Amino acid sequence: MSDTTTTPEQATEVRFRGGGFAPSARRGVGVAVFVVLILLMEWGTRTGWISALTLPKPSDVAATFVELWQSGLLFKHLVPSLSRLAVGATLGASLGIGVGILIGLFSYVRAGLVPLVAALFPIPKIALLPLFVIWFGIDETSKYALIAFGTFTPTVVATYGAVDNVDRSLIRMGQSFGLSWLSIVRKIVLPGAMPGILSGLRISLAIAIILLVAAEMLGAEYGIGAYILEAGSLYDLERLFAGVLILSVLGVTLSTVIGLIEKRLLAWRS
Repeated sequence: MSDTTTTPEQATEVRFRGGGFAPSARRGVGVAVFVVLILLMEWGTRTGWISALTLPKPSDVAATFVELWQSGLLFKHLVPSLSRLAVGATLGASLGIGVGILIGLFSYVRAGLVPLVAALFPIPKIALLPLFVIWFGIDETSKYALIAFGTFTPTVVATYGAVDNVDRSLIRMGQSFGLSWLSIVRKIVLPGAMPGILSGLRISLAIAIILLVAAEMLGAEYGIGAYILEAGSLYDLERLFAGVLILSVLGVTLSTVIGLIEKRLLAWRS
């Protein structure tokens, strides 16, 4: 009978195959993608491969953006938009997180509000803009209300879904150690639901930007939406794309802020 025992010299290391599920930072890749796309657009418009009637040169858009900055019009349009977005999104997201947590924790609240949220969620919020103008007037209040309402419903759905997905074995473990209901909610449920809440907040803020533009296109003298509407009516593609660029930068900035909040609040996962 032969000895088949493997010696330490013969043993081979088996690589952990699950390591690929852990995301790792690849700095500069995202920036490189944007640079390549911009260079392709610039080359296409300069060579005539892309018609100037459909897409302006990125260099012309950049020049328009610099002109906006130097003339002061950028801040005249940006500051009102940021204030509307901040007020509306803060109201909607705060109420949405609070209501979502209540739905996730209390069965009577769930039974009463989930059907209402399910009925409101699929309604296109832009279609309600004329109704909000009738209710709140053409001034800032209607814009705040539309953004808040559009942010509220997706935040509610994401929040109570995140609470439902908290590992029940952790809750039972907390109960077995004699933790109070409030301690379980504070130390187990809310930290466990936080990843889902923040993911839902990303979507809600993107919706808030869309509704901001729609609200500013109706009865606003200043704002990114009003600027884009004016540029579109004049078929000024450079100004139009400059406004779109501002919205894109705003979206990336908000996503970056949410990412920083995730790193701080979810450091326990690493």
